[in-house]
Amino acid sequence: MDNKKRHLIQGLAALLQNANLKGFFTGKIYQGKTKSVCVPGLNCYSCPGAVGACPIGSLQNSLSSYKFKLPYYVAGLIIFFGAVLGRIICGFLCPFGLVQDLLDKIPFPKKLKTFKGDMVLRKLKYIVLIVLVIVLPICVKLTPFFCKYLCPSGTMSGLMLALSDTTLFKVFGSLFMWKVCILGIIILASIIIYRPFCKYLCPLGAIYGPLNKVAVFRMYLDESKCVGCGKCHSVCKMNVDPAEVPNHTECIRCGRCIDECPKKALKMGNCFTNKNEQCEK
Repeated sequence: MDNKKRHLIQGLAALLQNANLKGFFTGKIYQGKTKSVCVPGLNCYSCPGAVGACPIGSLQNSLSSYKFKLPYYVAGLIIFFGAVLGRIICGFLCPFGLVQDLLDKIPFPKKLKTFKGDMVLRKLKYIVLIVLVIVLPICVKLTPFFCKYLCPSGTMSGLMLALSDTTLFKVFGSLFMWKVCILGIIILASIIIYRPFCKYLCPLGAIYGPLNKVAVFRMYLDESKCVGCGKCHSVCKMNVDPAEVPNHTECIRCGRCIDECPKKALKMGNCFTNKNEQCEK
């Protein structure tokens, strides 16, 4: 699938998740029944257009409440999303993924595909998941640490609300300015490095990534067709080699490798109709 088609799907997914268009003009957060349902991607609950809940925000709120209960519904829904789609969600359904894809299109003298320490830094998102999303919210009640101190989607939502109601700018304190700085760094980094938030900081990516290998929809490699030309690896902006590990935890299923393969050795499929094909890597 070419990028134009993928971006169209991303745009439609972002629109569906933010269908309360009047909220962008009124600055009022939608409070309808659908707000109790988690969307699959990173889309802040407080976005004026949001018609669903962010899965990471919902998970933190459950863990940090005074009446602590294991968040079976939220955790089960996140795992369900990942077990069915894996990181297809990152490549096609996540609104903040679309933001990073668009930022990547801005010209820059030298784009960085990789650098020393890149793969080590990618472990950071697992630390973010464990520490900011799970451990600290359990230990400190009513404090969703990831949303409060890091989430760029939440910062964008706050800025959009402030544009609708400029009086909010007067009450923004040092904490929000900290988050604006984090957002600014992520935006600048996204112009130089492809999807830095997805690679290094996103807790949803940390959950969905390992599920790539067992997801219903996954990558398949026909080893009898593969000639080892390396073209799939050369076009991968997540810097993984689909010919070596077709279901790598970092693969966002963008489809560039499938389009580039001269022998059509790679394809996306589901585990029900592709039972006999190689996909265990």
